[in-house]
This record gives sequence, C-alpha cells and structure tokens, in this order.
Amino acid sequence: MIKVTQTESGDPMVFNVIVEGRNGHSEHRVSMEDSTYQRLTGGKHTPVECIDAAFRFLVEREPVESILKSFDVKVISMYFSNFEEQVPEYFPKK
Repeated sequence: MIKVTQTESGDPMVFNVIVEGRNGHSEHRVSMEDSTYQRLTGGKHTPVECIDAAFRFLVEREPVESILKSFDVKVISMYFSNFEEQVPEYFPKK
C-alpha cells in the first residue's frame, strides 16, 4: 500500500510517502516541480495521484528498501529511462 500526503504546495511541491511492504514499511520525502507535474500529467491528475503513480511504477521495478529516502521525481528517469512514457499507465482511469 502507498500513502501519499502533500506537505508543501510551493514550487517545488513536497510530499511524504509511506510504502507498506511485505517486510515492513518505508518513508520517503519527494519533491516535484510544477513543470515536471505538468509534463507528466498535463494537469489531468492531481499532484498526489502523480506521486502515487510514480511510486507504483517504482515498486514494480525494485525492492522498497532500494527506493531513495529523499529525491525529486525527475531523478526517476535517471534510473529508468522509460519512466515518463510508462507512468501514465499508473494513473487512475478517469
């Protein structure tokens, strides 16, 4: 289970993310600039939905323990070059 809470609404926006896994849970502090948010969602999803989608993308590809504790969403593309093209598959269907 992934729980995302937006803690700051400036630019960048900041989120606290808790990931419940089989071996416990992990907590993460994630930032996202408005330009990244717009590029990833086109404004069709909330910032919280965007971070949730990013984490669902990540947990399918690596153990929760391997996810950085603090990072900006745009660094995901440095580890997974297909992130921006595949993350829309993880947004809620509207």
